[in-house]
Amino acid sequence: MTAQKTALITGVTGQDGAYLAALLVAKNYRVIGASRRASTLNLPRLAALDVVKDIELRTLDVLDPTNVARIIEEVAPDEIYNLGGQSSVQTSFQQPIYTSEVIGLGVLRLLEMVRLVKPDTRIYNASSSEIFGHVDTLMVSEDTPCQPRSPYGVAKLYAHWAVINYREAYDLFAASGILFNHESPLRGMDFVTRKITATLAQIACGGQQILSLGNLDNARDWGFAGDYVEAMWRMLQQDKAEDFIIASGHKHSVRQFVEQAGQAAGLDIVWQGEGVNEVGLERKTGRQLVGVDAKFYRPSEPDALIGDITKAKNQLQWQPTVSFDRLVEMMIDEDMRRARDGQVWF
Repeated sequence: MTAQKTALITGVTGQDGAYLAALLVAKNYRVIGASRRASTLNLPRLAALDVVKDIELRTLDVLDPTNVARIIEEVAPDEIYNLGGQSSVQTSFQQPIYTSEVIGLGVLRLLEMVRLVKPDTRIYNASSSEIFGHVDTLMVSEDTPCQPRSPYGVAKLYAHWAVINYREAYDLFAASGILFNHESPLRGMDFVTRKITATLAQIACGGQQILSLGNLDNARDWGFAGDYVEAMWRMLQQDKAEDFIIASGHKHSVRQFVEQAGQAAGLDIVWQGEGVNEVGLERKTGRQLVGVDAKFYRPSEPDALIGDITKAKNQLQWQPTVSFDRLVEMMIDEDMRRARDGQVWF
């Protein structure tokens, strides 16, 4: 019988952490879930997937290397999945130094502590499509040059290269998943996708608010978080540590996301005006459902990129299973249920 593996997940209370914890529990891992200390531990995502009872919870702060070293020594993980950190691109413009400390130097501290304490641990690092930023091609691969356009992207790129450096210099099994946008019903309200589905669900259930957004023409390669954590796990089961793009291979605009979500909620949305004066109206009644507010525009935006997942398909035998339309339907269905039940989540 194969010995039970131990996995340490940082950021376990987030969207990806919850889905990954559920996946690893199903694979009979001993799962140690780590998160930053807070006055109230945020467990609703883990509870929604019914895995709270199946994992051990620890406090871990990547800003404190002695804390990181102590946890690694005590837990002795076979695998570490680093999913924690400041996760909002928009927030990174308001908190660039904190973002850089947690995302960039936080990964460096983790790598160094693994090297010193338990160098046979396999490490997954959550990189991001934001490292690419502005490029000369629509579809990007693992070899595409990077020009990040936000403090978040810059910090992720630092962490990405730190992983490569430790892999080459110290022979650590350290790999980065260059994940494009991935969503789910467990997404937080500070992300535009969840803001769209939660607000439209409230409107569909009788609410009178208006969905206020930034640039409707912004486009992203969106996939399902539950698919993407499977790719994370597969990356650490390889014979050799490598970096992989994980994406859907398709892009859709914010406007298309709104239209698809509206349709799933029973709202037929039509558009009038341009730029900051554009509004989304309910076709039947003429009531305004969507508006544009310049305060939601970012100082700079990455290009609308698509991820080339050829390498992941060939080497990981991975590809997404949930389509864009189905993803939006899943999110709307759950937010409609929450709206009807009077629940406010995340």
